[in-house]
Amino acid sequence: MTSTPVPWWRDAVVYQVYVRSFADELSHDGDADGIGDLPGITSRLPYLRDLGVDALWITPFYTSPQKDHGYDVADYMDVDPLFGSLADADVLLETAHELGLRVIVDLVPNHTSDQHAWFQAALAAAPGSPERARYLFREGRGADGSEPPNNWNSIFGGPAWTRVPDGSWYLHLFDTSQPDLDWRNPEVGDMFEGVLRFWLDRGVDGFRVDVAHGLYKEASLRDQVRPEPTQEKANKGKKKAAESMVERVLRDEPMWEQPEVHEVYRRWRKVLDSYPGERMAVAEAWTQTAESMALFIRPDELHQAFNFGWLGTPWKAKDFAEVVNNSIAAVGAAASAPTWVLSNHDVIRHPTRYGGGPVGLARGRAATLAMLALPGSAYLYQGEELGLEQVDVPPEARQDPSWFRTGEPGRDGCRVPLPWSGSAPPYGFGGAEGSQPWIPQPPDWAHLTVAAQQDDDGSTLAFYRRALAARREVFAGADETTEATTEGKMLVVRRAGVTVLLNTSTYPKALPEGEVLISSGPLIDGLLPPDTAVWLR
Repeated sequence: MTSTPVPWWRDAVVYQVYVRSFADELSHDGDADGIGDLPGITSRLPYLRDLGVDALWITPFYTSPQKDHGYDVADYMDVDPLFGSLADADVLLETAHELGLRVIVDLVPNHTSDQHAWFQAALAAAPGSPERARYLFREGRGADGSEPPNNWNSIFGGPAWTRVPDGSWYLHLFDTSQPDLDWRNPEVGDMFEGVLRFWLDRGVDGFRVDVAHGLYKEASLRDQVRPEPTQEKANKGKKKAAESMVERVLRDEPMWEQPEVHEVYRRWRKVLDSYPGERMAVAEAWTQTAESMALFIRPDELHQAFNFGWLGTPWKAKDFAEVVNNSIAAVGAAASAPTWVLSNHDVIRHPTRYGGGPVGLARGRAATLAMLALPGSAYLYQGEELGLEQVDVPPEARQDPSWFRTGEPGRDGCRVPLPWSGSAPPYGFGGAEGSQPWIPQPPDWAHLTVAAQQDDDGSTLAFYRRALAARREVFAGADETTEATTEGKMLVVRRAGVTVLLNTSTYPKALPEGEVLISSGPLIDGLLPPDTAVWLR
């Protein structure tokens, strides 16, 4: 009996490229400007091939005023000159495909930039006009309309509404420069179908859908029901595994996860399926439960959704096992496969979350090795293969809009440009020798550069290369049936004849009989040290 071929994305390893911070090749007035760009990515594609990933996901490079570093799009069908040109995008796609790499690009459908032609037309038009109907303009509350239309807050802090000179208010669930679109207006859906086709025609292999749980809001735009102040204070006091935008709790949210959004993705699925080459889409859906996440990946909707459960799990074997089993069960009900991720451009890097220093790095490597044995696809964030930790960016160098709205450090610390070579900034990233890129690099990163780790068998880079090669060798085409249990404080995962052990305790554990395929750290005298993982067969 002939087995059905597995689509490439179902078990792919995807490497996230944060375009501003990957590699800087473009010359502006004679010098590189310290900001990554498309030619920079193209120049480093052989590195990604040699690392052993299957695809890269590139954050937004579209025309943008860069108020939120590209997630405020002014033109979805052009490249910002900061990052290159459409010709540069074509060269990148062609080169990646020649190297056997797929390319996923970011799509931002919840909101546009305030510099988008549609929003500029809306500001110039009168209240109630067709131009304003593309966004969520409303009259204010109070006798003179001076109060926001409802009590919603922005993700970046402060009210989610801003008033324009004629007295109307517009909704922005993120920065004031990112007005939310009204997806109940058919023009919006038609525009985004055109965007999909534009990039599919150029050869992109898929889309990462930003804020996929957004787009639609409850039509009434009613107030959000919030916990009593005493309960909210108690919730704030609870220790969290990852301070980030991806954390969710069960609560009333009339601005997220509306049922109408699934019709958008059914329409997009038809578009994707009409193109050859197994084009795909992955949802960044901050859903409240694994079950609601699975709704986005039903057979007629998107292909994948990010699983933030693994990312947010504390360093406890029982919690890891619970996330594995629940995630697999949830996506299984949707006839899809899970995704796994430990870091991205919105969260504190996982070695730092796991304690930092040697302990944090050891735990990060162990969690990665366990993750790479799981069924489904894995998403890596640039720099994790170098063992990079979160950087404490000086206040004067911070650029995240959430920093300016809340006073909290924000996300700059995980977005520091990569170190490629050399003993001092910019570490081969681009720009004049001795200069700093758009977010300054630490002075002690010389031992973390790609060049420093390239030929060191004990380096984190060498470990990632071995782990990715082992995944391809051991699990390519393997049965997805997986069982996760615990033995005391040790996670035990069994899949395709392989046993994966992750020791979350503070003391060594005896290794059972079996051939050691790969470990995240040295094994001593038949023992699995703390904060270490191993694959056995």
